[in-house]
Amino acid sequence: MTSGVGALWSHRNALRILVKRDLAVKYQQSLLGYFWSLIEPLGMGAIYWFVFGVLYSRDTGRHLGEAADSYPLFLITGIFAWMWTSSALSEATNALTGQARLITTMNVPRQAFPIGRVTGRFAEYAAGLPILAAIAAFYAAQGTIDPGWSLFALPLAVLVQATLLIGLALLLSAFNVLMRDIERFMRLVIRVLFYATPIIYPLALVRDSDLPGWLKTGYELNPLVGIFQLHHAVWYPDEFPPARLLATTVAVSLLVLLAGWWAFRRLEPAVLKEL
Repeated sequence: MTSGVGALWSHRNALRILVKRDLAVKYQQSLLGYFWSLIEPLGMGAIYWFVFGVLYSRDTGRHLGEAADSYPLFLITGIFAWMWTSSALSEATNALTGQARLITTMNVPRQAFPIGRVTGRFAEYAAGLPILAAIAAFYAAQGTIDPGWSLFALPLAVLVQATLLIGLALLLSAFNVLMRDIERFMRLVIRVLFYATPIIYPLALVRDSDLPGWLKTGYELNPLVGIFQLHHAVWYPDEFPPARLLATTVAVSLLVLLAGWWAFRRLEPAVLKEL
């Protein structure tokens, strides 16, 4: 793995070119261009705010704690991070099958192609951070939130999320070449993960529910739970994951990265033969 990372680093310029090309192709002949990466999550946030922040505001507010008076910020924080997750997983799955000719002709580590998809979607997430900061500044001016040391949770959340997504991207891209059902299966998995992760609702809602204890434990084994708690903790320190949840999140994310890298290298000959 060390030699593989070194090879990838030596070809970082090629990775940068791949990311720029993917972004250019994605938004070519589009009038609004990169603004679509902001319009979609903002539109989703408006819909969920109307449903849970207006129609069911009484039930929602009981579990939000200090986020009850700034639910739109809570929503947008989670949805922006989720768009990075869902787009990266869906696009990384076909990162090899969709670029077969390029992969077999370019002399770069093949890991660059799925990792490039994750990096490109992170660029879209980063483009939305000024919008998120502006919404947070609005609530901070009203005294609804008081961001301080908790802002340091953001780089930690991004680092752990990138670790998990790169591992998953390597796994999914390689397996999808050999089993094309993976791409279709992931559409369902991504939908399930959205509602199985505290994005539009707080983790306290699950912990205070009548679900069996074993189910709650299994729920928190999902590394996305701790990652999105970190994202929310940027503005709401009470949402910072406890030590056990944070340790589980980091450990599982690292294991996924190692497993993804190992599986990709083992499957690479078969993948190239299939391509």
